Amino acid sequence: MPDDVEGIFGDCAFAFVPSDSLAPNLIHSLGTILIENGAEIVEPRRDGSIPIDRVTHIISNTIDFPQYVETQAVMIPVITTQWITVSISRRKQAQVRPFSPDPAMIFSEVVVTCADLPQMDKESILGAVMALGGQESKDASKLCTHICALSMDHPKVVAALERNWKGKIVLPHWFDDCFKLGKRIDERPYLLPDPDILKRGADEDLDIPMNKNLVGASSANPEFLPLSSDTSSRPPVTVFQDKSILLCKDLKLTARLENALKDIIEYGGGRLVEDVDECDTLICRYRDGDEYVRASQACKDVGNLSWLYFLIVRNEWTSPLRRLLHYPIPRGGIPGFQDKRITVSNYGGEARIYLENLIKACGAEFTRTMKTDNTHLITARNSSEKCKAAPEWGITVVNHLWIEESYAKCEMQPVNVKKYNHFPSRTNLGEIIGQTSFNESRLRDLYYPGGERTMSPSAKRKRKILEAAENNAYSHGPAEGEETPASRKNRRDAQLVTPARSRPARADKENETPMIMSSGGRSAKSKAMDKLSSIAPDIALYEKEKKRTSKPGTPFGGKKAAELTEKEKGSAKKAVARKDGDDEERPAKKSRPSLPGIEMRIILTGFPRWVDNQTKEDQDRRKLRDLGIQIVQEGHPCDYLAAPHVVRTVKFLCALARGPTVISSSFVDQILETGKIPAVEKFILKDDDAEAKYNINLQQSVARAKAHRGKLLRNVGIYCTDKVRNGPDSYRTIAEANGATFKIYRARSGSTIKPTTAEQDNFLPPDPVYLLSGNSAEEKQLWPRFREMAEKGHMEPRIVSPDWLLDVAMAQQVRFDKKFLIDGE
Repeated sequence: MPDDVEGIFGDCAFAFVPSDSLAPNLIHSLGTILIENGAEIVEPRRDGSIPIDRVTHIISNTIDFPQYVETQAVMIPVITTQWITVSISRRKQAQVRPFSPDPAMIFSEVVVTCADLPQMDKESILGAVMALGGQESKDASKLCTHICALSMDHPKVVAALERNWKGKIVLPHWFDDCFKLGKRIDERPYLLPDPDILKRGADEDLDIPMNKNLVGASSANPEFLPLSSDTSSRPPVTVFQDKSILLCKDLKLTARLENALKDIIEYGGGRLVEDVDECDTLICRYRDGDEYVRASQACKDVGNLSWLYFLIVRNEWTSPLRRLLHYPIPRGGIPGFQDKRITVSNYGGEARIYLENLIKACGAEFTRTMKTDNTHLITARNSSEKCKAAPEWGITVVNHLWIEESYAKCEMQPVNVKKYNHFPSRTNLGEIIGQTSFNESRLRDLYYPGGERTMSPSAKRKRKILEAAENNAYSHGPAEGEETPASRKNRRDAQLVTPARSRPARADKENETPMIMSSGGRSAKSKAMDKLSSIAPDIALYEKEKKRTSKPGTPFGGKKAAELTEKEKGSAKKAVARKDGDDEERPAKKSRPSLPGIEMRIILTGFPRWVDNQTKEDQDRRKLRDLGIQIVQEGHPCDYLAAPHVVRTVKFLCALARGPTVISSSFVDQILETGKIPAVEKFILKDDDAEAKYNINLQQSVARAKAHRGKLLRNVGIYCTDKVRNGPDSYRTIAEANGATFKIYRARSGSTIKPTTAEQDNFLPPDPVYLLSGNSAEEKQLWPRFREMAEKGHMEPRIVSPDWLLDVAMAQQVRFDKKFLIDGE
């Protein structure tokens, strides 16, 4: 298709997945670029999910979103933002495979050209790189990231350096070691002109690396909640919004901890339930029991307490299958490990804790020191005293990939697999620990097979999606322990292996290592159902029957029947109490019946019924609560936002950020007048005049809000003068409800903007930073210094009317129009 007709993306429909690495402001910028080049941007559904049937590509920098498995099932490519950069640069759509965020594609976004390598080695390296997500380049172009060479003298290397090329020049050893491990290790020891692997020996000291993969994932059963249970001191954990969660009894939670978790989940818009059939997510400790089997067979999210804490801390969804110790452990361990005694060496910090817990979860015994009765040594390098002594004592030496893959595949792996015995000379393998994930089909075969007869239609659909995704997933190649192309082609080791150094004479071996003290299948569903919409008719029917007054002559029915039933239950309880010897004095007054559970949480704004009538408001609130409806205050989680029409009040805009269903307040009026709950779908708010006035589509705003989960303005800096109209407090509330960083900017303000790097996409403008201001002389004096501060931080200063913030909050989109600028620039 010619570029000048529809653009390079003229046949594409894109959807974005917001995340920490893909904030809404960047989404808006990229979306504008795509539209300018002919693309269509597909908005999320009303529940915040992606309408996969309408998209051709999904832009995401992570696979950690609930619909990822479904995209694999229907073969919709998921690609990083870098794909857009490369496609724009080339003026044609780039291949999608090299830009997958799948961690199994270890060379994703690597573009390599080879210099002075033999032809067979060159073909071997390029073939394996391309199989694992990389690309080949004929020369060292701007898009090329690596030159594979044996020296700096090759003309291709010399020419690249003369052009001030910014990539990395690496020895072929790096690719070879990555292939053998099936993981991407750090290139630094292999960088020319002075590679560490050629100038230093394998026995020389090497720092133990830090590993972010294990943060919050080093234990399957953490002993404490990593956050304060005081929900008022932090933003809500919106990852639980609209989720129903079941905490299993095998967790053995204390009442205090369970209440703290309940507060956090409910404050984030979720619910705790007691029936496995009602839950979306099951939290349990072991891979057994009726609840675990039923939830797993229904393809629900099943994780352990560590995974739950991880979600609370990060407030970002991730699959419990992604990290090994986020999934329930097998009671009794993995077959074959029960008589094994395992120690570790050259791992530190979280990595050592993680391995200790993983060894115990497998069913083996972990020992802090190595003795002759140990069976295995897991080491990150093969150069410690333990490593030297182990073969003499008949102890098997392996790296951590052996224990990880044994646990992930639910059976002990043979120790003679090459990648379990490979130790790059200047690499501590602790840098790649924690990257192994579960395969859902393997778990199902062993722990919850069958169940087809009792599956609901939705569960059967999810099972088909999982199976299709498994069939369509990328072939992982060496990442799954296959022989590398280099091995199959019999590459000449003499050209790729570092010359052997003579080993120094070994002193008496020391086997007592210092003890390091330290404190301390994805679900395929797209859960798009509005739960309240489906149960509201049942609530209404129940209330209608309970409240109905019996007709004359009717011996048992309606309200009388309900009251009689409750009375009989109360009498029976009292009789049991007396029988058990309960001599407690009876209350003088009849106790009020317990209130029904809260089924609807509604925020009301602009509601004329209660204006200047507190007594009426209190009475009506009690009536609604008796029906299972709670009117909640601003800032609290809600299922519905009710208003007579679209209004730009603080309450409306802050509530909208949570993505509630927006309904007409006549819904509440009708309940109060009739005592019955009508179908909520009939009261979805429509306000064409206001939508035209504010240039919004209210339902799209709600859908975007559900997708952003209160993080629309994350990574967006918003400053405000203290003399702005109506004062800064209301704007602070709106900005922070949408995840912004909000600061007051004064004449003597010490505020500064931390400079950003210039390594951003070359076709994107600098990130903007906003100052909400009026036109007073005092405020105008702040503008020059604000501009200077922004420009020093490599950001674009925008001095705007506060209406910009209201516009963004109403549209739930980080959009900008020059009409909001008040400084004329």
